Amino acid sequence: MADMLKVIEVLAESNKSWEDAAANAVTRASKTLNSIKSIYIKDFEAKVENNKIVKYRINAKISFMLE
Repeated sequence: MADMLKVIEVLAESNKSWEDAAANAVTRASKTLNSIKSIYIKDFEAKVENNKIVKYRINAKISFMLE
């Protein structure tokens, strides 16, 4: 039987970078999902205060193997 993947959409943020936000998304998802295979970043967003970026945000899709 062929392997089957499921895809979920998540939102994540970081004070450091978009890369860190992506890492946060995978780390958090791995607490309840097994066999994560990939993350696809759909959108990037940043929150700005006093002309400085204070939050890096992503909208991403995470794929994982179904058991």
